[in-house]
Amino acid sequence: MVQLTHEPIDYYHLTEQVRRPGCGGVVTFLGTVRDLTDGRTTAALDYEAYPAMAEKKMKEIERGARERWPVGEISLVHRLGHLEVGEVSVAVAVSCPHRNQAFEACKYAIDRLKELVPIWKKENWADGTSEWVHPK
Repeated sequence: MVQLTHEPIDYYHLTEQVRRPGCGGVVTFLGTVRDLTDGRTTAALDYEAYPAMAEKKMKEIERGARERWPVGEISLVHRLGHLEVGEVSVAVAVSCPHRNQAFEACKYAIDRLKELVPIWKKENWADGTSEWVHPK
């Protein structure tokens, strides 16, 4: 499952969605808004995306993980809009028969998401300035 949402990510529910009887490993990654970036105090973040392309790329990542590991289920969710410090901006949950597979698949999914998916982040600094950070 892939999803873009303006609502808070229910990571407990997301983790439960990927659990499967044949999968002993379940890994969930949460990316949260931190309060310090490169020595500057962050007040909040704003996320924007090109939804059709972002969802297409997220589905490609899902397929890529399934091709490489025996994934029971995988979910990738990214928030859009205004997020305060401490809020979850992205979540990836993966189940596989064994823990190493689940860790590897989860790492692959979040690394590829950060690299490929057209989601833009605006850093809002505590000093009142802001700066757009574009995808790599």
